[in-house]
Amino acid sequence: MLIFDGLTKCYGKCTALDHVSFELEHGIYALLGPNGAGKSTMMHLLAGLLTPTAGSISYNGKRIEELDADFRKQIGYMPQYPGFYPDFTAWELMRYMADMKGIPRKEAVSQCNNLLRAVNLYEKRRDRIKTFSGGMRQRLGLAQALLGTPDILILDEPTAGLDPKERVRFRNLIRRLAAEKTVIFCTHIVSDIETIAKEVLLLHHGKLLRKATVPHLLAEINGKVWEVTADADEIEHLLDRYPRSNLVNSGAQTAVRIVHDSKPHPQAEARTGVLEDVYLYMFEEQNQ
Repeated sequence: MLIFDGLTKCYGKCTALDHVSFELEHGIYALLGPNGAGKSTMMHLLAGLLTPTAGSISYNGKRIEELDADFRKQIGYMPQYPGFYPDFTAWELMRYMADMKGIPRKEAVSQCNNLLRAVNLYEKRRDRIKTFSGGMRQRLGLAQALLGTPDILILDEPTAGLDPKERVRFRNLIRRLAAEKTVIFCTHIVSDIETIAKEVLLLHHGKLLRKATVPHLLAEINGKVWEVTADADEIEHLLDRYPRSNLVNSGAQTAVRIVHDSKPHPQAEARTGVLEDVYLYMFEEQNQ
């Protein structure tokens, strides 16, 4: 079990994380928040790349500073933009990372082969990384993070830059490969985690707003999601008046989907909420 207890990180007068506390067991946890919310700071603290100003992180009852190298062996980290050597082949990159993690040679060869097969890159193992598409690079990034069979997997914006088809493929791959691990999926693309997250953590201005399941979060906005079909001028007015809104297709017309506590327009019709509506509601509310 991972326990974050009063975790705080300050950079001078700027507080990136402000007394954040929660517990994680095995499962996929989505860390959601706008840019600057503190998501990457939290991931870097967990990975040991930063030292907290206050508070602590514990793993199975011991602080990670005490566990030191033993804890680092339990971490698999996939940064937002993996900085691979472009002239390395996929196989060379995997072997290099296995050596960096201290995995014995015979075991490393077996793991590299198995993981490249798991992410469907085995047939491309001799190809240079500079020839890979964005989706292939991300799959390779996941494969290297899984070397050493870590118990904790940190994915920092893993689907950034991927097209919709690649994103679906990637999140299905995570769901399949991340069984019996604690997976922290840091993102601001809510559709990537709506169906796979055990719980969602909403982070804003360094504070933890919520830690709850998707159904629980959706229940919080029940009766607050509306859709209005109107002419172009009125649509522009609604978009200006209600920041928590976006455009959607409604048959042959364009409609405004609005997240608001009360009915925003006489012709507004209630709609079932999705996680993107939760995102708009929670974070816009904090900005008011």
